[in-house]
Amino acid sequence: MDLNKKIRVFVVDDSMVFRNFLIKSIGQSPRFEVIGHAINAFDAERQIPQLKPDVVTLDIEMPGMTGPDFLRKFLPKYPVPVILVSSLNLRVFDALEVGAVDFVRKPDVKDEITSKQFVSTLLPKLLIASNSRVRMPRGTVSSAPATTMEARQLQTPTPRTMEHFAGENKIVAIGASTGGTEAILDVVRNFPANMPGVVITQHMPAGFTAMYAERLNKILKMEVREAKNGDKVRQGLMLIAPGGYQMRLVKRGTEYFVSCTIEEKVNGHAPSVDVLFNSVAQNARDQAIGVILTGMGSDGAAGLLRMRKNGAFTIGQDKETCVVYGMPMEAYKIGAVCQQAPLLTIPSIIYRQLGLLTK
Repeated sequence: MDLNKKIRVFVVDDSMVFRNFLIKSIGQSPRFEVIGHAINAFDAERQIPQLKPDVVTLDIEMPGMTGPDFLRKFLPKYPVPVILVSSLNLRVFDALEVGAVDFVRKPDVKDEITSKQFVSTLLPKLLIASNSRVRMPRGTVSSAPATTMEARQLQTPTPRTMEHFAGENKIVAIGASTGGTEAILDVVRNFPANMPGVVITQHMPAGFTAMYAERLNKILKMEVREAKNGDKVRQGLMLIAPGGYQMRLVKRGTEYFVSCTIEEKVNGHAPSVDVLFNSVAQNARDQAIGVILTGMGSDGAAGLLRMRKNGAFTIGQDKETCVVYGMPMEAYKIGAVCQQAPLLTIPSIIYRQLGLLTK
């Protein structure tokens, strides 16, 4: 990365007030240059190929064409990294599904404190996105033949379902950040209804974690919900760490529960993957499977290493399939990963560890 080269940003927002706020806020940083703006998706579709920005900020709800519809149409032709700037809106996950890298919640521009917090969150995400891998929308048709690895990834086996199996007392712990909402879905999509308890920390602000859990609950065979303090971790249930809280696995007798408490950020995050993984290492030990997925930084690496040292089987997503190869890379570098694998082969590895595959 050339630290002297400014990152070229293009802003898409139909609100003149918020658009001007974005342009001014981004432009004040010496790392960025706002090279243009659009008032709607059609305007953006015309300008972006000509201006060739490094990263785009995109509103969700715009007249004529929504953000998700724009991405679905535009990204296969012009794969530019996109950061969503949105109110608390379920359609954020539609946009992430079709290729956006990450999102930031819109502030009230009249509130100086929340506006400053917004800018301090947005700028690092723009920096990360400018160097990220753009994931094509699901269902995008490629003219190139699939590689051997791609073909193998697409042949993910379906696990068998049984009333009881050897791994029923296991715990599966997953951590992710940038690009993680869709990576997590790719891993857990075919988990059977009798899957051991799953605990997940995805870096995400308050409000969005509940919507993400609701979205997964509609798609998966398992029950999925945002965790509450004292929830029991049980077979068939997936718990998502709530935004703004630190979630830990705790053990009472032979049963597992979660604690969710408001605390300081760890590694810059609440929830933090390290907080979850450290608690899993302490309480589940060799009964745990740990998975670290795409994300910037090193959160989760130390916790995953502790899990491995305590007997857990640990998996890290490989570079080629990560949106951002940060957290899995740091975990791999320090020896925290038992097996590194492409995203779509991770489910098979988990199933085999649990004895859920017949072959």
